[in-house]
Amino acid sequence: MTMDLKNPVDLFQPGRVLKICAPMVRYSKLAFRTLVRKYECDLCFTPMIIAESFVKSIKARDSEFTTNQADGPLIVQFAANDPQVLADAASIVSPFADGVDLNCGCPQRWAVAEGYGACLINKPELLRDMLRQVRNQIENPNFSVSIKIRIHKDIKTTVELCRKAEAAGVSWVTVHGRTAEERHQSVHYDAIKIIKENMSIPVVANGDIKNLKDAATTHQATGVDGVMAARGLLANPAMFAGYEETPLACIWDWVDIALEHGTPFTCFHHHLMYMMERITSQQEKKVFNVLSSTSAVVDYLHEHYGL
Repeated sequence: MTMDLKNPVDLFQPGRVLKICAPMVRYSKLAFRTLVRKYECDLCFTPMIIAESFVKSIKARDSEFTTNQADGPLIVQFAANDPQVLADAASIVSPFADGVDLNCGCPQRWAVAEGYGACLINKPELLRDMLRQVRNQIENPNFSVSIKIRIHKDIKTTVELCRKAEAAGVSWVTVHGRTAEERHQSVHYDAIKIIKENMSIPVVANGDIKNLKDAATTHQATGVDGVMAARGLLANPAMFAGYEETPLACIWDWVDIALEHGTPFTCFHHHLMYMMERITSQQEKKVFNVLSSTSAVVDYLHEHYGL
């Protein structure tokens, strides 16, 4: 199965803010991507995949990466610290996806200890080599190669890094507007704006985008070409279509899509807990969150939110 692939860079249009679903561990899988695409999400990322095990193990490939004809445009995000391994992983997915993204932002200790994620923002030469290797190995000129980064305390260092990445052929940069040490501090919109002003390729802003108003505010503050949401979409997959909270139709869409895709119960249930967080009482949560089978969940929804 080979997809009908276009260049994702063409999605970035003047005067339009691209709406993007972030790579989320366990959550941004095929079924959820199918859901958010129904609600005006323009581009979706897979969860982060460890490139090395993906290249070595067919089992890892089958469990980590599933897609279908309707699942586009799609970017596969990899964690890697070796140019050849990243290029090989990119080659494997290139017939089925529109691009790959290198994770340079994951701040978790295990990732940094393995030389993945946020530590790459301090290794500009390695980053350049990885990007070049993918560019050299993938023959399709429409295949995008992007990076998702966090910022340095000194924004000049980040600008320099982004310029090197641009020179190495990166298609666009997603900036999570916090340093690797920051967790819940405010996003540094000023830093994202400075990066945007210094680049001639598209820049995407990530961090604290919970609704369409946040997306517009972020765009106004930074001038970016796209916005990427993670937790905001988990809480409300219809966010990009302008809904303030998850509409009931979206909840039922999720039930249909998840059942059709054979989504494991825990994942099916967790998504619903996130989606119903704002629209259910504490009492309802107590009951709903301990349900232990798909049929119990569906019965509960019919009883309380029957369509």
